[in-house]
Amino acid sequence: MTSQASPPESADPERVQPPVRILRREPERIGFEWPDGRESSISARELRLSCPCARCVDEFTGAALLDPETVPEGLTQSNVELVGNYALSITFSDGHRTGIFTWAALRRLSGA
Repeated sequence: MTSQASPPESADPERVQPPVRILRREPERIGFEWPDGRESSISARELRLSCPCARCVDEFTGAALLDPETVPEGLTQSNVELVGNYALSITFSDGHRTGIFTWAALRRLSGA
């Protein structure tokens, strides 16, 4: 019986290295420079609509609870904080601040 070696940690899609830089030049967008040289950005509204918190997504069913009509078109981010070495916590201009966005989610959502 042969055993297979497990893939390196970097092969795990949820283990994404943190960005080299987080760019907040515009209040309506957040940009990222990733270790592999890719750059990406996403609007504050797109992030807010993708918020994974229990107030926005049902914890048991995964069903969306947030009504997109309630999220203003000109939404901005007013504060961005690191959560450990794996995510960002973002405060939006509508007062929402409970979502934690992992590096993997941010990379996927921003198209990197």
